[in-house]
Amino acid sequence: MKAVRILVIALLAFVVGACGSSHDQAASNPGTLRVALLPDENAATVIQNNQPLKNYLQSKLGKQVELVVTTDYSSMIEAMRRGRLELAYFGPLSYVLARSKDPDVQPFAALVEEPGGPPVYHALVIGNVAQHIAAIPDLKGKTMAYGDPASTSSHLIPKSMLADQGLKAGQNYQEQFVGAHDAVALAVQNGNAAGGGISKPIFDTLVQQGKIDPAKVRVLAESKPYPNYPWTMRSDLDPKLKSAVVEAFLSLKDPAVLKPFKAASFAPVGDADYDVVRQLSTQLGLDLSSLSK
Repeated sequence: MKAVRILVIALLAFVVGACGSSHDQAASNPGTLRVALLPDENAATVIQNNQPLKNYLQSKLGKQVELVVTTDYSSMIEAMRRGRLELAYFGPLSYVLARSKDPDVQPFAALVEEPGGPPVYHALVIGNVAQHIAAIPDLKGKTMAYGDPASTSSHLIPKSMLADQGLKAGQNYQEQFVGAHDAVALAVQNGNAAGGGISKPIFDTLVQQGKIDPAKVRVLAESKPYPNYPWTMRSDLDPKLKSAVVEAFLSLKDPAVLKPFKAASFAPVGDADYDVVRQLSTQLGLDLSSLSK
């Protein structure tokens, strides 16, 4: 009888496991991939600019692709945590925040700006020319515009650059969060803020497009290199699908797809590459949990 009971228990365990495996397989290999892009510019513009990416992924993966742009970084992190996204393009800090809430968020590729270069980028501190802001110390007693609180290049890095020169938010200057990178640049250009933090590639593009006048906005300082924006996926996706996704990004050469990312290509990255971002947050005394609420 004991042997029979053991056999029955074993069979039940097998059946439950098989059912669970079938359900997980269906859930981890969906017919439509929801792919989130950073809300660092107007949502409609981001989606329109990334139609080549959508078409490329659909052709490479044999699946439908839905591009998603959330209202802000926090809602993007939450959507990923709740399994409402399969792939997401995060900033370094927003990735660290997402990973702290859900270890199933897995980075696999980051953009490379120059052919053959490393997957790193720089942030800038910019200043208003009319207010005679020529260097970071000139921001003392002024207003500094940041993007989203969970942004690396328009908050975390520029804030650390000011801190390195003895300027602390709330003590030596006032800070305001205006959302997107382009909003930071416009706030500085229009004189609503004396300085601002912004991604170097985005600032350069805004100048090239004529949206920002270098006669009105000057670059005060450029940061050291930091690990670039990572593409992430849910670790519970079907292994074959995950391999296909990684291959699609690492083999990507189409200029039309790469252009919106201001990238030459994508290179492999892992979670440990973003430890420097975690360390920077600690040095600034930032409560990461509060940044994504």
